Amino acid sequence: MHCYLGAALALAASFASASPTEQIEKRNIVDSVADEYDFVVVGGGLAGLVLGGRLSEEKSFSVLVLEAGSDGDEFRTQIDTPAYAYFQSLWGTAADWNFHTVAQPQMNDTSMEWPRGKVLGGSSAINGLYLIRPTEYEINAWQEMLGGMDGADNWGWESLDAAIKKSETFTPPSAAIAQEADITWNAASHGTSGPIHNSYPGYTFPYIADFMQSAADAGVVDTNDAYGGSNVGAFVATSAINPANWTRSYSRTGYLDPLPPRSNYDVLPNAWVTKLLFNNATTNLTATGVQYTMDGGATFQSVKVKKEVILAGGTVGSPTVLQYSGVGPASVLSAAGVPVVLDLPGVGQHLQDHLSIEIQFNTSEQTDGAIYAAGGAPAASPEFLSYVNDGVAYVNSTVLFGSSVVDSMQPTIESYMNNYAPAYVSDTVTAGFQAIYETVSKKIWSSPVGQVELLIGNNLNGAINLGASLQHPLSQGSININSSNPMDYPAINPNYLSNPNDAAVLVAALQLIRRIATTGPLAGIMTEVWPGSSVQSAAELDEWMRPNCFTEYHPSSTCAMLPLDQGGVVDANLLVYGLSNVRVADASVPPIDFSAHLMASTYGIAEQASDIIKAHWLTKKAPAAVASSHSSGDSASSSTAHKSGGEAHHGGSAKSAGATAKASLVSVVASLAVVAGFMCGFP
Repeated sequence: MHCYLGAALALAASFASASPTEQIEKRNIVDSVADEYDFVVVGGGLAGLVLGGRLSEEKSFSVLVLEAGSDGDEFRTQIDTPAYAYFQSLWGTAADWNFHTVAQPQMNDTSMEWPRGKVLGGSSAINGLYLIRPTEYEINAWQEMLGGMDGADNWGWESLDAAIKKSETFTPPSAAIAQEADITWNAASHGTSGPIHNSYPGYTFPYIADFMQSAADAGVVDTNDAYGGSNVGAFVATSAINPANWTRSYSRTGYLDPLPPRSNYDVLPNAWVTKLLFNNATTNLTATGVQYTMDGGATFQSVKVKKEVILAGGTVGSPTVLQYSGVGPASVLSAAGVPVVLDLPGVGQHLQDHLSIEIQFNTSEQTDGAIYAAGGAPAASPEFLSYVNDGVAYVNSTVLFGSSVVDSMQPTIESYMNNYAPAYVSDTVTAGFQAIYETVSKKIWSSPVGQVELLIGNNLNGAINLGASLQHPLSQGSININSSNPMDYPAINPNYLSNPNDAAVLVAALQLIRRIATTGPLAGIMTEVWPGSSVQSAAELDEWMRPNCFTEYHPSSTCAMLPLDQGGVVDANLLVYGLSNVRVADASVPPIDFSAHLMASTYGIAEQASDIIKAHWLTKKAPAAVASSHSSGDSASSSTAHKSGGEAHHGGSAKSAGATAKASLVSVVASLAVVAGFMCGFP
């Protein structure tokens, strides 16, 4: 295969001044766009590039993706190298939005950093690479919250799991890695031909298996298949790594770079969307265009929309764009000086996030941080640089507290709903808060679903960290604009620890971490150094952790899929209430946070959204659900979506003026190079 790839690239080079690799990767990345497109996707992050790639499979659709950040080429080494997510992080660079929360009263008024990807690929380009799926129980709970809403079947476990599988290609670990880290897996729970590689690092450490054994000795059972609908227990997580070359697999390398030439598809980096433009209707508003800036707000441009706008800006970006467009809580918009176009109270509300805390231990064992800090040949090998943290355990309330204590806590937790509810202006948003709270407190709290995630990691000093992350917070917050200038960041208020039960869960998790660290094989290789022996009681742990907590980087639910009378923002077909042609498709949509990292489920949401949109515009009867996997090729992919609401329309043929003409021979040869490159794991 290498000879075919080299020949194809060499032939392509003889017909073009740019390098073949640059042609392959950049043919749909443009610096100018047409006047109008059928679909404009706002955000070229994880979800946005899935949507752009899938919708442009249909040749009659013209598609534009607008991304506020760069194409990422200046950061490509840091993006591509998995270990650099920790050792040369892009947080705090131009590839990061550099958000911060407002001061958190329950955390000693700490303002917390909230890194989010501002680059093609979004947070999938800068995150920790974990690909962990939520549980069947949680996904079905989400579907139940929708009642009989049209399209609700798209959001049950069977449908969403099929969409997640569609996004991935699974590769088991090598026999040596599997043995050393005690990895188990079930290939039947994974996809086989999707654009995103789902695999394991090419390097590992004995302390990963030690963690698994010590967790089991402390009462946390192992799981042999964390991807089949239940992830409770300890396991080695899969990561978004291409095992052919040990590079990060993210939405750009999966859904954009390998595409054959598509004259109907443009991706414009450095285009910060400032607002949506609407017609003058008084009801059922229609978005007619999207306004953006490429120079930091000095000037503004707009592009017309013929069919739909799809917001894929993430949990922060999507509600912010809606609010700056005049769609959101009227009181918030008026206070910010933004004219109210549509009073939609739930926009930006119901924010949930995974809050984390960790204990640090000294160790005499080799760690990846210590090896990297020491330098030398081992630290430079691709296999070593593919290593990322991957030992985890999801722990339910029974393991944390014991079944009798869990039962005794239930009435108190339910009473907290009214005592610690945020002050909402709208009764509908209050109703949504209650619906979310009741789902978490009555269905999930005492279920087998994990309430915390435990993680093992390390740092450049060679210390081992054992962390705990709250998975189902009862505290809810908000993301609201407080200015009329669309270049200003919104006020991010997660309301961390405003519900006392959240703190109680984290304290119990810290106590469990200490039991794990002093049980089994870990007891012989680690010594706690922070917070240390001076912090012992539950009250002392509570006091210590509050200013030291940090986000696990999994915010959700600010454009929640709920009924309108519960402060919902989108219906089950992802359409924004009151807007005829605007959808949201990203991590802001699920009404509850999951006991999982959100990357895998967001790929699934974007795949599902693509099928829903195609079904709406191409047929009156949506394709039947399937469980097989497909790569992002030119032909229309099989759909996992059920019937989409509204009448179907047939899109006319359209061609983007932003695509440059290419000689047919160059196109053919470049296409061959793409095929060869994809099979070789290139780039």
